Amino acid sequence: MYRTHTCGELRLSDTGQTVTLAGWVQKSRRMGGMSFVDIRDRYGITQLRIDETTDPKISETVARLGREFVIQATGVVEERQSKNAKIPTGEIEIRLTDLKVLNASLTPPFTIEDESDGGEDIRAKYRYLDLRRGPLKRALMLRHRMAHEVRNYLDGKGFLEIETPFLIKSTPEGARDFVVPSRMNPGEFYALPQSPQTFKQLLMVAGYDRYFQIVRCFRDEDLRADRQPEFTQIDCEMSFVEQEDVLEVFEGMMRHLFKEVIGVEIAPKIPRMSWYDAMDNYGSDKPDIRYGMKIHEITSLVQGHGFSVFDGVEYVGAIAVPGCAGYTRKQTDELTEWVKRPQVGAKGLVYIKVNEDGSVKSSVDKFYTPEEVQAIAAAAGAQKGDLVLVLCGAKRKAQTMLGVLRIEMGNRLGLRNPHEYAPLWVVDFPLLEWDDETQRFYAMHHPFTAPKPEHLDWFYSNKKEDLERVCANAYDFVLNGVELGGGSIRIHEADVQQRMFEVLGISKEDADYKFGFIINAFKFGAPPHGGLAFGFDRVCALFGGQETIRDYIAFPKNNMGRDVMLDAPSRIDDVQMDELFLRSTAPEK
Repeated sequence: MYRTHTCGELRLSDTGQTVTLAGWVQKSRRMGGMSFVDIRDRYGITQLRIDETTDPKISETVARLGREFVIQATGVVEERQSKNAKIPTGEIEIRLTDLKVLNASLTPPFTIEDESDGGEDIRAKYRYLDLRRGPLKRALMLRHRMAHEVRNYLDGKGFLEIETPFLIKSTPEGARDFVVPSRMNPGEFYALPQSPQTFKQLLMVAGYDRYFQIVRCFRDEDLRADRQPEFTQIDCEMSFVEQEDVLEVFEGMMRHLFKEVIGVEIAPKIPRMSWYDAMDNYGSDKPDIRYGMKIHEITSLVQGHGFSVFDGVEYVGAIAVPGCAGYTRKQTDELTEWVKRPQVGAKGLVYIKVNEDGSVKSSVDKFYTPEEVQAIAAAAGAQKGDLVLVLCGAKRKAQTMLGVLRIEMGNRLGLRNPHEYAPLWVVDFPLLEWDDETQRFYAMHHPFTAPKPEHLDWFYSNKKEDLERVCANAYDFVLNGVELGGGSIRIHEADVQQRMFEVLGISKEDADYKFGFIINAFKFGAPPHGGLAFGFDRVCALFGGQETIRDYIAFPKNNMGRDVMLDAPSRIDDVQMDELFLRSTAPEK
């Protein structure tokens, strides 16, 4: 055996034992007649001691050690004279009696410490070294624990874990597919699944009434902090259920994960909010409800006073930022420039300062009396000492801009504590979205989402305004302003599914070509069913107090979708191109 114990295991109760550890050299240091070496593995770190009683050959070996050398150390557990309360093994050390170098190491390109001196690019290139650092180890350990508890909970609720294929048919209705050429079927392609949506519905038709898997999914889309081209879902489906049944089961799962993984008790009943209320009050379909600063419509109060910016728009909205009436001109100018950034898209910003003495000062004072400005501030929910920020435009666009501004101000004021958790169900989404450019409806979720039963008359109407009123039998689980999961009750009747394709402008021929297998399956006794999928990487990151998911994925891609460690994607040789009947049109690098 290379070791009798791990580097995080030994305690004062082990004093006097002869033990063998194996791991990496964290650091070594000489202090007078003694030397110390910190040996590390994934379990922890232990101090080794070399003094005047140590065999000189061991001292010679210690002198040659460098960071990240792999070593085997044997010695006696003793109580440390200078204890380190910051680590679990800080009360003991090992007095060395034998030391072997199992493998030498080059000097690493950055320090393997919790706070590294390596930038993101260099750490991504040497990801296998970055994974030795404490924060990433803790992140992957949390991910493991999360997966374990998900399986425990769902198994206890009668769910079966069933795998579904990775090589499937392309159905380009959502994000772009990653496609895989077929050598045995020239000119034809598989797609990698964006989710196992159709397969889990087919499992319901097959009678497997409670299914789940922790599954890899693939989407060829632009990346950001919480998005990767390949990601993991907790994918679930249930038969003979209504919306309330689904929410109850998975609210229970999230409560279980909070308690078992991070020891947090959440509210006994998670609040619910309609999509319309979320947009009207927070400017987002994934609102962060940890703090107030709600959006208030003030259109009727501000129009008709000669201020053309407000008079010519559909909607004017405002948020009251607590305690910021003391903002200087420089600060309000900076905020104005901030909202003009493409990520927000506003053309300008109007503000009102509500001073501690109750007086008001506005950037548009010449158009409004002090009494009118005070009425506007009051309508925005402002108190003494608050700063009111106003944006305008088309209703949903203006609300979205205010929502982004609200999040920014929440960050600036420190109101978004990552270790405070405020879960929320968002329900009653619109079923359809109208696109002016293509003059057609798109499914807000996916084409298998059922309309609310009470909205079926509108669903079968040919009037655009009726179809826009139809709500989906859908729901999202939101935590701290992040959508962690979403799902719906599915369409299970062939005629309703056919109507959905008709509304989406998908011809019967196209529907049969793309989805014929599931349409036909529905003709053989499909049960009522519904489910949802949680973004597993996002769940892990938020439980770990982070917004980015990269540290919770062992080998992530960068923001260009590249694996810089493997240098992938990369070109394939001409032989492979010929085998796959491909012709390269990409420019030479």
